[in-house]
This record gives sequence, structure tokens and C-alpha cells, in this order.
Amino acid sequence: MKIILLIKLIAESFNLAYNSLKVNRLRTFLSLLGITIGIFAIISVFTVIDSLEKYIRDSLNSLGNNMAYIQKWPWAPPEGETEYPWWRYMNRPVPTIKENEELLKRSKLAGNAAFLFGYNRTVHYENSKVENTEILATSYSLLDVWNLDIEKGRYFTESEMNSGAPVAVIGSEIAGKLFENVDPVGKIIKFQGHKFRIIGVYTRSGQDMFNTSMDKRIHISAFHALTMVDIRNRNRGQTICVKAKANSGRDEFIAELTGIMRAIRNLKPMEENNFALNEVSLISNNFDKLFKIINMAGWIIGGFSIVVGGFGIANIMFVSVKERTKLIGIQKALGAKRYFILFEFIFEAIVLSIIGGFAGLFLIFIGTKIFGYFSDMSISLTAANIILGLLISGIIGFIAGLIPAFAAARMNPVEAINTV
Repeated sequence: MKIILLIKLIAESFNLAYNSLKVNRLRTFLSLLGITIGIFAIISVFTVIDSLEKYIRDSLNSLGNNMAYIQKWPWAPPEGETEYPWWRYMNRPVPTIKENEELLKRSKLAGNAAFLFGYNRTVHYENSKVENTEILATSYSLLDVWNLDIEKGRYFTESEMNSGAPVAVIGSEIAGKLFENVDPVGKIIKFQGHKFRIIGVYTRSGQDMFNTSMDKRIHISAFHALTMVDIRNRNRGQTICVKAKANSGRDEFIAELTGIMRAIRNLKPMEENNFALNEVSLISNNFDKLFKIINMAGWIIGGFSIVVGGFGIANIMFVSVKERTKLIGIQKALGAKRYFILFEFIFEAIVLSIIGGFAGLFLIFIGTKIFGYFSDMSISLTAANIILGLLISGIIGFIAGLIPAFAAARMNPVEAINTV
């Protein structure tokens, strides 16, 4: 019986809330606007943060948790420092392909390593061209180090790479722009006065924030590229990507790489490292702190709107109590218990607040679709954020409706019926 009564109470509350919306549309709209804006502010921030975090995590995973990047410039300030001392790194030497080979010979914990650098050129095929295309020049092992996939054709043979053969593997986007519906494998492209035969096309992977995607790149042998560009005194992103063996401990792996690089560069025991050993953890730790700050900002920004919305709901409920004073008196005179009146108004406040929450979530959903249409990065409204938005709405409705509901439940039936 109690369950049936509760269901009837909820149904009646929905009905009363609907009637309240219908009769006082402008007042209700203005009052619910606060809840709508509050939920929109909080959940939109969380939605963007969740999508951005996923995008960054996926990008970090593409770099590899078992990877180290030996470069001239570190990705973050030294531990314990907040300022990036770029002047300390200006005169550092850049990594070389010979250092890559030497490191592979000496290391026991490195599974593989690849040297790479890049530069931009205009690429031609017959009457088609793609300007400002990145030419990625690497040693042989990049396919294994970056876990790349070939969609058409094949990868370089080791002899092709080491001899600097004029062959190339291109990204899917480059293939689409230069060849459209033609199979690019076997075709000849030209840039910087050199001809290259295409032997493969990389599987489309989409762009990431760390630029490890091959979609917009043309991949050639570093040995061939060294005959085309001078990188001795120029920073073209020269990097040695080192992939650890499966069972290697992180600390041991980094310590070994540091020791080998210091030995290769003949650094004395007291001399500072003249290279950077970058890891994914350096970035992920900084992003963790950033996400916490943004989350907190989202709660603060949206919190003010939610409080305003809560006052709006409370105002509706106080007016609703006043307008239905006689009805409350009749209900009590016919035997309605205090808790029935209390729950009736609390449920009505919750329903009104959830309606505002739904409106805010709907605006976010529309926003994600518009953003996705204009951007490569996808933002999605997750089930967790939908539940969170409705939960916040319900709690605000409960709190906002509590005082008006208590006022209605404590009314004297005789006085309520005789109210003018």
C-alpha cells in the first residue's frame, strides 16, 4: 500500500509540476534558467575536460609508456623548478644517427631505437601538389618503435633504408590529396628535385596533440635525407626514440640510457647532461595537476549559477504554496498526513529542477555536435556526466523545495481553508 501511495504521490507531483509550468510559463522559465545555466556550466566544463583528457591520454599512449625520447630540449622544467631555463639548452648538440646506432649496440634494456628528424617541402605528382608537407626522415626501426600499420603496399627493407634508396611510405591524407582514387603504390613523387617511388601507404590514425600521426607525412630514409638537407647545425627535431624491452624496469632503463649517452658524448662525472631524456610521465603528471585545477574551476563557476537556480526553484515553490493554500487545507482536513504534503512539494521541486537540468544537458549535447562538425577532436557527453547533471539538479531541487514544503506541511487546516 505504501508503495502504491508513493507512486500516486510522485505521479501527482509530476502533474502539479507540469501545471505549474503551464500556468506560469514566463516565471517558471526565468526561474529554471538558473538551473539550466548552472548545469550547462558545470557539465560542459566536465564534458570538455573528459574529452580533452581522453584525447591527451590517447596521444600519450601513442608515444608509449615504455618509451624514452632523447632530444636537445626537455619537455618540462627540471624537477623542483617552475621556470623553463631555455638558455641552458641553447648550445647543446642535437642527437645523431650514429649515436642511435651506438646506443643500440651498448644497451641491454632497449628493445629497439629509431633516429628521426623532419622538414617541410612541396610534393609533386604529375599536375597535383601538396604544399608544406612534412618529410619525416628516420632510421629503419620506426615501424616497430611507433607501432605503425601499413594499409597498402609494404614498409622499407633494411637494405633500402640503410642504403638510402629513393623510396617512400606516405600517409593516407597525402595519398588522398595527390592521387584521389588512384592506387599510389608504385607511383613516382618528386620534391626538392629528387624522385621517390611510393612503396606503401600508412593506415589512417587521425591527428594527436603530439604529432605522431603519419597521415600528413612522407616517410623516407634518414640516410637519403642527409644528402638533401644539412642538419649538423640546425635543429630539425632530431630525436632518438628508444623503446624498452617488455620486462625492463623504468628506473633501470632510464639510468642505463643516461649512462650510455654520457659515455657516447664523453661527459666527465661532474658535468651536467647535455641531452634531454623525455618521458610520457613528465607530461602526464603536469596534465593531472592541470585537470584538477580546471575541475575545481568548473565547480566554482557552475556553482554560482546553480545557487541562483536553487533560489529560483525555491521562489516558485513558495509561490506555489501560497497559491494552493486552500487546497492544502482541504487535503489536511480530509486526513492527509504532514509527510504527504511535505513529499508532494519536495517532489515537485525536484521535478522542476530536473527539467532545468535536462534543458542544460540538451544544450551541451547540441554544443558537442556543433563542435564535432568543425573540429577533428571529438567531444562527447558521457553517461556519467548525464547522471551527474541530473543528480546535481535533483539535489538542488530537494534543497530548494525543503523549506517551502515544511511551510506547507505545518499549515493549520482551518486557517489554510479560510485564507483569502
